[in-house]
Amino acid sequence: MTNKKILRIVPIGGLGEVGKNMTLYEYGNDILIVDAGIMFPENDMLGIDYIIPDFEDYLKDKRDRVRGIIFTHGHEDHIGAIQHLLEMVNAPIYATRLTQGLVEVKLNRHGLKGKADIRTIKAGDKVQIGPFSVDFFHVCHSIPDGVGLGIDTPAGLVVHTGDYKFDHTPVDNWPTDYAKLAEFAQRGVSVLLADSTNATDPGWTPSERTIDDGLDVVFKAAKGRILVATFASLISRMQQVVNAAERHGRKIAFTGRSMVDNMNMARELGYVDFPERLVISLEKSLSMPDSQVVLMCTGSQGEPRSIMGRLANGTNRLFDVREGDTIVLSSHPIPGNEEPVYRTINQLFRRGADVVYESIAPVHVSGHASQEEIKLLLHLVRPKYLVPIHGELRMLKQHAKLAQEVGVPEENIRVVENGQILELVDGELRLGERIPGDYIFVDGSGVGNVDRGIVRERETLGQDGIMVVNLSINQSGNLKGDPQVISRGFMLPEEMEPLLENLTKQLHKTIRQSDGDIEKPVLRTVKSFLYQETKRNPFIFVNINRD
Repeated sequence: MTNKKILRIVPIGGLGEVGKNMTLYEYGNDILIVDAGIMFPENDMLGIDYIIPDFEDYLKDKRDRVRGIIFTHGHEDHIGAIQHLLEMVNAPIYATRLTQGLVEVKLNRHGLKGKADIRTIKAGDKVQIGPFSVDFFHVCHSIPDGVGLGIDTPAGLVVHTGDYKFDHTPVDNWPTDYAKLAEFAQRGVSVLLADSTNATDPGWTPSERTIDDGLDVVFKAAKGRILVATFASLISRMQQVVNAAERHGRKIAFTGRSMVDNMNMARELGYVDFPERLVISLEKSLSMPDSQVVLMCTGSQGEPRSIMGRLANGTNRLFDVREGDTIVLSSHPIPGNEEPVYRTINQLFRRGADVVYESIAPVHVSGHASQEEIKLLLHLVRPKYLVPIHGELRMLKQHAKLAQEVGVPEENIRVVENGQILELVDGELRLGERIPGDYIFVDGSGVGNVDRGIVRERETLGQDGIMVVNLSINQSGNLKGDPQVISRGFMLPEEMEPLLENLTKQLHKTIRQSDGDIEKPVLRTVKSFLYQETKRNPFIFVNINRD
């Protein structure tokens, strides 16, 4: 069978994890890319800035086949890897005005201003991209201008939701396009790829408007400054915080490069409406009475380099936490990132702030569909096949259970993870080949220079420290004098001293029994001895100096 009537769906990121969402649609010699996001590093990924999808292996021989890149909305887990993708792929980008603005801000920051062919689309548009006829339809999320996709191909119609929820009272008064979803059902949907992030949450996700009341409670009670931390791309939250500041007689300053850049872009495009009299500079805010000030900044996920992360550690350059500050974390911890978030909250409390966060006050709601909304989507679209996307495996599995509850046959649900290709052939969705779906670590300016092995080494160094053993070998091949031992993060010198006598005896014996190649036997001896005596495994270097 040829590829002529086969649609290949290639999940590169976002399946089996939360973040770095990226899906490829391939028909014949044409490829359509949907999203290219980043993911926050896990707690044990020391020194890693962020993670991008592993798209290079699959695209390196097919880069000229990419006909377009579509971004469903402007959050970092959907657009954050664009600068890396453009190093390999030269294809037009399709995005709504706000998403385009956020992409341009990101590209400008990386010195790529004007380097991308970005084509503005809006909900309701239909665009032909190679063999893919794409219907863009509006979806509610926690950011304006989000779209889902109806991708019509010769092999069948695929609906790709992006991130969505069914908010009946969205802050921009623009609900999800139910009519378009029903129209897709009338046309016959072969495959639905739908967001699973909140598949484990019962009921309905609350409306964004509930945050207004939560902010009013916090603003009314606060006596000092109010600092609100959220994602820099959460444009609608900016508007809600400004509105709250106006209601309570405060001025607002934005801080953090990404927050300021995104705010200015959103104001210019008309997605937020801030009275000039309310918005002040950071410098002016620092000289005003605390009771008249709101600061909006980044760092709701406890990122060490963000404003909130630096405030928690006492390393922020321009200002510090003051006794009596009220700090609002207006976000939900990304799964796997709870520990640094709560560590940041604890540190802020120690510095004298009162910290308000989602689990104790309604200062954030999710932008993702909960269980009842997921069921409603399935009833509206009535797909033949379902592929849960955007979520850890437990979320994908729960999405599958919900689908069975509303009548989708178990055999028509494909729960897959990154790298498992799906093929739509003659109306049937089958498993194809498996490709790598690994993490690509970004560490400073290095992309892919750090692999899992190096990350594991960093973890070992952080847990058990490092030891350097210097040995002098005489012309007879015997150990001359005692070994010189230097350790960091393992043991204090006075603790190590009692062990050296026995270690020296072991090394003399090992060197005598060696056949000339002593480096590996000596390393094994040191490792074995230290574990036997301390039950710890420091990172060990052995230097051998021969006379």
